Amino acid sequence: MSGWSATSFGELDSIPLFEGIVWHPVRRKLGVRAFGINAYTAGGVGHQVIEEHDETSGGAGGHEEVYVVIAGRATFTLDGEQLAAPAGTLVHISDPKVKRHAIAEEDGTLVLAIGAEPGVPYEPSAWESYFAAMPAFREERWDDAIELMEDGLAERPGHPAILYNLACAESRGGRPLDALAHLQAAVRGDAKYAERAREDPDFDPIRREPGFPA
Repeated sequence: MSGWSATSFGELDSIPLFEGIVWHPVRRKLGVRAFGINAYTAGGVGHQVIEEHDETSGGAGGHEEVYVVIAGRATFTLDGEQLAAPAGTLVHISDPKVKRHAIAEEDGTLVLAIGAEPGVPYEPSAWESYFAAMPAFREERWDDAIELMEDGLAERPGHPAILYNLACAESRGGRPLDALAHLQAAVRGDAKYAERAREDPDFDPIRREPGFPA
């Protein structure tokens, strides 16, 4: 073990998410354990490069964040105020309540995001596991999706969002008992998942099973 490693943006995985955003998982690639760090590109000019969110909503980590525009040019919207951000711009968001998103203004716009919750030992964000599993979900590779969600659960034991997404994959993948058990655990952790499951087509295969959230 040398105690260090190196990579390049070109060696990172490129995982399409939504709204044209492509996620490049830096933290997972390098095995960073002290803070969150990820890179994002956009599907083209005018597409989102950072999705609209704050750091207080469900699934957020309460992180203080810095966004670094590595290449191209973006426009950030921060609580309704716009900021032109050419390459070299650093945007520091100290208040987790600030609503933020960014739009790519040039092809090849690349934004690096770094964050952690002040004063709290870092834990990997739960969304990393289901973002990583998105290609497997889209291609209905249920065993792969389950494995990725199980990896996330190993990092964040008992996390309701990961349990819920694991249950989705198990339901679609023909594992009804596992799906029901993990869905029930997700609901115990956060009651909102009962209502969500009632409308989620991923659970059609197990909807009539005893113990499905009423």
